[in-house]
Amino acid sequence: MEKPILKISSIWNMSLGFLGIQFGFALQNVNGSRILQTFGADAEHLSYFWLAAPITGLIVQPLVGHFSDKTWNRLGRRRPYFLGGAILSSAALILLPNSSGLVAFLPPLLVGAGLLMLMDASFNISMEPFRALVADMLPDKQRTHGFAIQTCLIGIGAVLGSSLPYILAEMFSISKTAESGLVPDNVLFSFYVGAFIFMGTIIWTVYSTKEYPPHIYREFDSKTEPATSRGIIQIFIDLAHIPKTMKQIGVVQFFSWCALFLMWVYMTPVIAQHVYGLPADDRSSAIYNEAANWVGIMFGTYNAISALVALFIPFIAKKIGKKGTHSLSLFIGGIGILSLFFIKNPNLLLASMFCVGFAWASILSMPYSLLAGAIPHHKMGIFMGIFNFFIVVPQIVIGLMGGWILSLVHNQVIYLLILSGVCFLIASCSVFFIQEKKEI
Repeated sequence: MEKPILKISSIWNMSLGFLGIQFGFALQNVNGSRILQTFGADAEHLSYFWLAAPITGLIVQPLVGHFSDKTWNRLGRRRPYFLGGAILSSAALILLPNSSGLVAFLPPLLVGAGLLMLMDASFNISMEPFRALVADMLPDKQRTHGFAIQTCLIGIGAVLGSSLPYILAEMFSISKTAESGLVPDNVLFSFYVGAFIFMGTIIWTVYSTKEYPPHIYREFDSKTEPATSRGIIQIFIDLAHIPKTMKQIGVVQFFSWCALFLMWVYMTPVIAQHVYGLPADDRSSAIYNEAANWVGIMFGTYNAISALVALFIPFIAKKIGKKGTHSLSLFIGGIGILSLFFIKNPNLLLASMFCVGFAWASILSMPYSLLAGAIPHHKMGIFMGIFNFFIVVPQIVIGLMGGWILSLVHNQVIYLLILSGVCFLIASCSVFFIQEKKEI
């Protein structure tokens, strides 16, 4: 039985919560390294702090996917996880920038890793079911549109989250400096706003979206759950039988997320050192904070471009195919990152981020569109969760190796962004090994 075509307004409503989720992620991505360096972390150790987030995702995503496949209550199948994750995420957003007092009692590594783990676990509880919801609710012909709309909202949320500290400082004269070891007020208030928007958008999705009841949903599924499967053991059974298409897309994801992780972790110290000419041990001067605020504008730029590009992705995919669209976008992103090596003018950095926006738009939509037709309906949540392995494993690899690589290049962090660009190019080439599969 074919799923009915949904109105575009319904797709926007079911995806709106992603705006809030990405607002929170943007605050974390732009300001995480900055906050950790405020607490005293060295650039060489930053990747170790960021290990907490992917490790958490490695555990949380499959569990949430598995249990959301099995959940049916008054709120529905996926919506209970949206709401629960939103409550925890909002609390984490308020806690992180106010945690400087804990550094007096605990090592910075423990504080930073613990809070990033709490925040990322909360984000993942809300985020993973959103991918499954689009696959649940939309027929195959609308899925590219569905994931593209999600990407557009992700871009909008990320623009707002990335730019807000800069806007508060430059337009509203909220302090962008603070005493050593404390987070500036513009960052602090940005996290408060993020908590409010995260909660509000999730509530809107929960209120406005009605999932199919179990008896209707089962009519869309041509397969039934194996009678021998029991509980969490099913996660390991499914892990051993992931579709071939998922493995092929996973290679592309691996290199794509290596590139993204390097960019997110090291962009602030790169801009501070390579463009603003600051020494590696400068983590609190006015110029350092200016550089960090400009990174927010850079990240906001690539997210703004991704939101626009996402609207055209379905049409581009019709012309050159899903694989061609994804490969071209990753190639453009790789060229953008590599160009950072040659730029010393902060304003010109935005041109590089323009290119990254193409890659980000595609990464957030095309892999899921390619994957959705290759997995059975009743396994959508768990396989989307397992697919997250190909996102978190590369981050763990880079997190473990980042400090070692940085020592090899004598703490010249710009070379880690060159590695990021190379990873994008490898991912672009890997796309053509994917064998697309129609919906099963």
